[in-house]
Amino acid sequence: MADITQSEVLSVLKKVKVPNVKTDHLTLNSIKNFSLQEDALTFDLSVYTTDGNIEKDAYDKMADSIKAEFPSLKEIHMNVGASKPQVSTHNDPKKEEMLPGVKNTIAVASGKGGVGKSTVAVNLAVALAKDGAKVGLIDADIYGPSIPLMLGVQQKPRVFQTDNGMKMEPVESYGLKLISIGFLVDEKDPVIWRGPMASGAIKQFMTDVEWGELDYLVFDMPPGTGDIQLTLVQTIPLTGAVIVTTPQEVSLIDARKALRMFHRVNVPVLGIVENMSYFIAPDTGNRYDIFGAGGGQNLSNELDTNFLGGIPIDPRIREGGDKGIPIIYESPDTEEARSVTAIAHNITEQVNIRNAKGTSKVEISLGDD
Repeated sequence: MADITQSEVLSVLKKVKVPNVKTDHLTLNSIKNFSLQEDALTFDLSVYTTDGNIEKDAYDKMADSIKAEFPSLKEIHMNVGASKPQVSTHNDPKKEEMLPGVKNTIAVASGKGGVGKSTVAVNLAVALAKDGAKVGLIDADIYGPSIPLMLGVQQKPRVFQTDNGMKMEPVESYGLKLISIGFLVDEKDPVIWRGPMASGAIKQFMTDVEWGELDYLVFDMPPGTGDIQLTLVQTIPLTGAVIVTTPQEVSLIDARKALRMFHRVNVPVLGIVENMSYFIAPDTGNRYDIFGAGGGQNLSNELDTNFLGGIPIDPRIREGGDKGIPIIYESPDTEEARSVTAIAHNITEQVNIRNAKGTSKVEISLGDD
């Protein structure tokens, strides 16, 4: 029989869809101790799981897929174990100088308001933390801070003296380190600041907050393509950006602008998340495409970027935001929470891919494409 390669086995496993096992997130490092002796195949396999357990059904499906692809095999010995996503580091001297303990910086953005960007940012951050990552979240929407409400936080950050001056200690909730202008001003008072003041606050959230060691520092960006966005990309190298949209064209128009803005300022776009993707009726289980279908996927194809996944619309997501209990935490077994978890895994995969490619030094260009 012809030799079977590790890469060929991996390609087969990536196509397997089994409950609670994220085999579509396998990388070449997921297979170890690969051995082919005549008609017997032996290897160790690591897979992502939502509960840390490998079910017999998952094992059987993977073994059956390998047998179907390679019928000459008489024996398959898989030693399957659970693993969590490994987080690589975005290496850049400027980032290391400003945020030395932070591995990756990710902006969650949208071209317009009303698409649920903050809800997506909060639930993705919590999902990454539940996967075992150390995560910080900056509420960069200075004029409309919503993180305090969505994560049920009311206390102010502690201020303390260091050798380098006064620092703030981020507030913690649901395994996240948090900072928001909403912690520093009365929730009833509007923030009436000109652009430079708002941009200055974002800089302080990075330089004057003691973030410590983090795998991800997530920025919940304000909608649009204005001062705060430019301040962020000019201040610190971003690992990448995630664009949030809803399926209908009126939202996709502005999502295109947001994505192109990040391209112009040389920030990699990790992919597109389609929020309010569809609705599942709780009484019948029927699916309804309230805002249309396929918009996020079509936009990803059009702009040659990744479609990270869609999140269904569900009243529990809105209720969780109002109560300060993210659905990824309160109802982890729902389809909505599983969708967020899968998107978080996709983001980790894209971050690792980007970091493996390295970062080139380029100047920010605001001219025409």
